[in-house]
Parts: sequence; structure tokens; C-alpha cells
Amino acid sequence: MAVITRVDVAMVDLIPKVKRTDAIQSFVSQETPILTIHDSDGASGTGYTYTIGTGGPSVMALLERTLAPALIGRDPDRIEQIWRDLLFLTHATSVGAITSLALAAVDTALWDLRCRKSGLPLWKAAGGSRDRIPLYTTEGGWLHLSQEALINDALEVKAKGFRGSKVKIGREHISEDDARLGAMREAVGAGYEIMVDANQGFSLSEAIRRAQMLERHGIGWFEEPLPADDIQGHIELSRRTAVPIAVGESMYSLSQFKDYLTLGAASIVQVDVARIGGITPWLKVAHMAEAHNVTVCPHFLMELHLSLVCAIPNAKWLEYIPQLDLVTETGIRIEGGEALAPEAPGLGVAWDRAEIERNSVAGFTVSERS
Repeated sequence: MAVITRVDVAMVDLIPKVKRTDAIQSFVSQETPILTIHDSDGASGTGYTYTIGTGGPSVMALLERTLAPALIGRDPDRIEQIWRDLLFLTHATSVGAITSLALAAVDTALWDLRCRKSGLPLWKAAGGSRDRIPLYTTEGGWLHLSQEALINDALEVKAKGFRGSKVKIGREHISEDDARLGAMREAVGAGYEIMVDANQGFSLSEAIRRAQMLERHGIGWFEEPLPADDIQGHIELSRRTAVPIAVGESMYSLSQFKDYLTLGAASIVQVDVARIGGITPWLKVAHMAEAHNVTVCPHFLMELHLSLVCAIPNAKWLEYIPQLDLVTETGIRIEGGEALAPEAPGLGVAWDRAEIERNSVAGFTVSERS
């Protein structure tokens, strides 16, 4: 039986290529801890996690002082057991963002190691439902962009075969959001999907008001209209609008998704593999959503989520936001507006080790001799 002998972690800080703003924040930096697990067979697997500007050093400290040392000597193929043991080890800080993000770095590395040793790409190892998925873009829909820029980006990606765009909403007055969406709908036509994202920026009354406006424009979904912990508010909003309500990027446990699904508070689940704590819990959420006849459209992390949405039967979209170009050798493959499932064993991320080392802002190694 192979055992884990060494864990290497480096953090790179990836600056977005374009300005990213929404109703509550600006996305100025992506701190990205990248974790590699080595076993006694000489095999290795690499996973990662991320923040959007703060918290990276806290994730690194939790990995260095608590999680990575607990991996040494473990059987890397006992992924479920390791995930639960590490969750219990950090029970005083769970459920929470920092702990989930750190667990995700470990769990994704373990899945990568398993897939590489078995010779399977993740999407096949985790289910193998399909080999491609339609794309929608968010990168041209940020809140600060002009109406003209929104339209130009949507028309450009539509010409490439993309089937939808997401637009940030939350301008000071409803009339501004109304005008931008109306002009965009007129430009792209009825058959092109437009999604909107409020980034938890509205009160219930304002969300109901804006949902009525969104219905007129045939909006595909209303994302994070309210604070993520306001389940009762989402239940009421879901009852008051025909626009599907999408939630999940700001939820950190299986139980939180269970409550939303059983109470009818969400029509679309946007579970984020880093924020839920890894591939192991991500798949549980996805299958739970399937049992409730709810679609999964994950948040961000397109390079990793590509394999996961191809693994399950109830995924509809992959969000297109490039994020790893600086530290990977190749990006995802796209044909006719669809992302193609990776063929190589593992997560499907082709890391550029030299660039990771060159751009590392922090790092450590934990081994049998540490």
C-alpha cells in the first residue's frame, strides 16, 4: 500500500486580466494556493484553491500547521476517510470559508493523484456523463462596464458559438439595470441566454422589485439576489417570481445546500468546488441537486469545474472566466461555444511548474522528516 510521504504547497497571486467589479466589491487579486501530494510509489497529484484578494495567508497557515502534517503516512486512496478526518480535526473552525478552502486544496490533490494512478481523467472517474458542456461568459459583464461594452462583448462571444452571457446588476436605480438589460436583449435576440448576478446586494423588497423587471427581459437566472444565509428570503423571492433563483457560491457545507433544496429556495445550484471543500463534497451536492431535479451550474474555477460538470447528468453550463493562464501550459479546449472534457489523466489542469515557482509568494514542504 502506498502512503503519503510529502506535501508541497506554493501560493501564487494571480492578477485578473480585466477589471472585475460587482454590486459589493472589486476582484483585484486571486491568491491561489497550489498543493502537491507525493506518495511512496513515486506518484504525485496536484490540487488548488483560491481567494479573491484576502485570506490566502490564513489558508496557507491552516494547511502548513494542521492539514498537511496530518496527511503524512496516510493511504491517499482513502479520500472519503481523509476528508472526514480533516474536517473533524478542524471542527472548531468548521463550517467556514477558510477551512473549506484549505480542505479543497487537499481533496482536489488526492483526486488528481487517484486519477493519474488509474489513468483516468477526472470526468470519467467521477461519473463520465458527457464529454462537452456549453459555455456562458461573465468576463464581459462587469458592473462598471458601459452598455455599449456589454453588448459588444455579448455579440463577440455569440459569434464564437457561446450561448449566453452573465451581467452584473445592482446599479443605484432599477432604471439603469433595466436599460442595460433591455438594450442587450434587443442586440442579442430572444434565443441568447442572459443571466444576471446581484452578488448578495439586495434587500428582499428590492429583489422582488427587480425580479419583476427581469421577467420582462427573459432572464435565465437571478444569481445571489440576497445574502446567502437568508434562506427564508430566498424562499419568499422564489415564490414571487418566475425567474429561476441561483445560489451556492457563498455556501460552505452540504447541509446548507440541503436546506435550500428541501425548502425550495433555489432553482439552480452554483456549488463552488473550492468553497464547498473539494471534489468529495461537490459531488454529494450535485447528486443531491439531481434528486431534487435541480440544475448545477458551478461558480468560477472553470478549469476544474469543466471535468465535474462533465461527470454529472444535471449540469447545463460552464462559466467562462479564465484564471490560470499564467501558471498553466494550455487552457481548456473550446469548439463551437462548448468546452471539451480533458483527455489526460487527472484534473485536466496542465500546470506550468516553472511559472508557479517564478510567481510564488509563499510556500512550504511537509514530509516524513519534517
